[in-house]
Amino acid sequence: MATIENLSKCVIRGNVAKTKKMTQALIDEGAVPLDIINKGLIAGMNVVGVRFKNGEMFVPEVMVAAKAMSQGIEIVKPLIAETDMPSAGKVLLGTVKGDLHDIGKNLVGIMLESSGYTVIDIGIDKSPESFVNAIKEHQPHIMGMSALLTTTMLHMKDTIELMKEEGLGHVKAIVGGAPISQDFADEVGADGFAPDAASAVDLCNALLS
Repeated sequence: MATIENLSKCVIRGNVAKTKKMTQALIDEGAVPLDIINKGLIAGMNVVGVRFKNGEMFVPEVMVAAKAMSQGIEIVKPLIAETDMPSAGKVLLGTVKGDLHDIGKNLVGIMLESSGYTVIDIGIDKSPESFVNAIKEHQPHIMGMSALLTTTMLHMKDTIELMKEEGLGHVKAIVGGAPISQDFADEVGADGFAPDAASAVDLCNALLS
C-alpha cells in the first residue's frame, strides 16, 4: 500500500524499484509533493543517517538507500517550483589536488542532500584555483575538502589561503578524510572538521545556525 510511511521504509531498505513505484502511486493519489519528499523520502534517509552513524548500517547500504531517495525525488521534482524546494544552505564539495578518492566525499554529499542542503560536487583532483573558481561561480555558504592521502592533505592549506587572498573568507571551509584530525584542521585555518559523513551534516548545521 502506498503511504508516506511505507515510502520511508522503502528508502531505508534501499529498494529503488519499489521507491519509484510508491512515489508515483502517492502522486497519482494526490499526496502533497513536498510531503512526499520531506516526510517520505528524506525522512527515510534521515533514519539511514542515524543508523550509519551508530554503526548499524554500512557504506554500500547507505549508497543504495540514497539512490532510492534521489530517484524518488526526481519523480516529484517536476511538480514543485524550484522556489518551493527547501534548502538548508549550499555546500560545495571536492577532493583536493593529487587525490582521486571520492567515496567519502560522495557519502557526505548524499547525507547533506538528504538533510535539505543543495550540494555542488566539483569532483576529484581539484587544485586550489579550481575550488576558488567554483566558489565564485556557485556562491556556497560552505566549502568542504576531502583528502585520503597524507601527501595531498597539505593542499587544503593552500586552498584556504587562496580563498582568503581572493576575499572569500566569508565562506566556511571544512575538511575531512582518513588522515585529517581536528588539530590539522586548526593548523590549516579550517572552520571545522568532520570525522565521518553524519558528523559533516552536524557540522554544517552548527556553522550555519
